Amino acid sequence: MTALVREGYRRAQGLTRVHARSFYFASLLLFGARRRAAFALYAFCRRLDDVVDVGPTQTVAERLTRARAVVAHLFEAGPVEAAGPDSPWPAAELAALKDTIGRFAIPRAPFLDLLSGMEMDVRLKAYPRFAELDRYCYCVAGTVGLMLCPVLGYSDERALPAAADLGRAMQLTNILRDVKEDLARGRVYLPADELSAFGLGEEDLQRGLVDDRMRAFLRCQIARARAFYARAARGIPFLQGFGTRRMVKLMGALYGGILCAIESQGYDIFSARAHVPLSAKLRLAVRALFRPQTLLPAPAAEPAVPLLPTETSP
Repeated sequence: MTALVREGYRRAQGLTRVHARSFYFASLLLFGARRRAAFALYAFCRRLDDVVDVGPTQTVAERLTRARAVVAHLFEAGPVEAAGPDSPWPAAELAALKDTIGRFAIPRAPFLDLLSGMEMDVRLKAYPRFAELDRYCYCVAGTVGLMLCPVLGYSDERALPAAADLGRAMQLTNILRDVKEDLARGRVYLPADELSAFGLGEEDLQRGLVDDRMRAFLRCQIARARAFYARAARGIPFLQGFGTRRMVKLMGALYGGILCAIESQGYDIFSARAHVPLSAKLRLAVRALFRPQTLLPAPAAEPAVPLLPTETSP
């Protein structure tokens, strides 16, 4: 490993520790190259997110075009090259990511789909139906699960759709947690037709309304997210790297705990940002180490994910 690659992994770890505390916490259950690779992948995704959210809106398309060139270079032979003076990616982090891609044979397709998801975030400020939102969740989060799968090691192809479903579940959780912040950025990720089915609209979100309609709507959205967590759990037995099953169980439990936090605060997603406190994280970590079977248990059958949930949806 070159000095540049070592520096890149070190920087990626620092970035993950600051910006993705739950992911960083869960990744500590990995060891050696697997842990370093998890940090390198997160750092790339974080920098890509900044490509969309930081800087003048009119230059986003140009920045994404340059990002596609960066991804192409990662899969070419030869040493890594600097991405340019105004690139969000330090050369060291790109070197570490290229090392990760080569070491674990991570395919190119999830990176390209992730870029497509970033482009969707530029084009779309709202989602009329869950079908469009599901595509977005796959592109910006399910793809990360697919990138991580080779790093974690898997023995069966059935691990791949489960990994994508965990990404979907986590993204849906983030969407429910961040409704207020997204509104401030001019974005509504909640499906418009499903809001309408419960007698709600964007104006109700803007008002921070928490009534029976909103609670019923959120119960159904939470049930959908949990269905994706359950589908993801069915892929965990196919992971074979040391510590990887515990890491995925802990990560799913940490993010799934945000859904419990939303419920415990009476579905008020506007007054306070739902989170899992450190004490609860530590308890979950202990369970992941000593009683992993109690976290993210796999259902007997794959649960269905309704396209338009109703108040009585399972």
